[in-house]
Amino acid sequence: MTTSVTTAFTSKDFRATVGAFATGVTVITTRGEEHAYGMTANAFSSVSLDPPLVLVCVIADSEGSKHIQRNGVFAVNILHADQEPVSRFFASRDRPRGRDAFTSVPHRVSATGSPIIQGAVAYLDCNLHAAHEAGDHEIFIGEVLELGFESEGQPLVFHGGRYKLVSDPQGP
Repeated sequence: MTTSVTTAFTSKDFRATVGAFATGVTVITTRGEEHAYGMTANAFSSVSLDPPLVLVCVIADSEGSKHIQRNGVFAVNILHADQEPVSRFFASRDRPRGRDAFTSVPHRVSATGSPIIQGAVAYLDCNLHAAHEAGDHEIFIGEVLELGFESEGQPLVFHGGRYKLVSDPQGP
């Protein structure tokens, strides 16, 4: 095994290093008075069981950050392994915005008004509990009001800059 230690590094080095950590893939959705909004995010984690809290990290001053702050609600949609196209759609800068944002994505509306994407493995519908600045991102902590499973199967995974599938080394 080769050990490499770097104390002087670039943002590219940092991104490659944290990319060694496999994450699930989510689409964060919210709905305001005007329209719904969605964005792909893999910086998601549970925070607390009592009360039930989760966090998502969003680029500060981004469209998504502004929507979450303004609306005060968001949903975390944990994508199914076959939903890579959904992830790519919500990660695209060229995707439809405004009233057309969800016309091509099957979904239903949660109690908070946030879209719940059909076929996602699971979802968590949240009220915004707290927001914290952290470098070039905002950390949004949501209190989970409702959760559920939308489909069975494996989640979509992101590792090393690529989408991956979960494999079970133990077998079925």
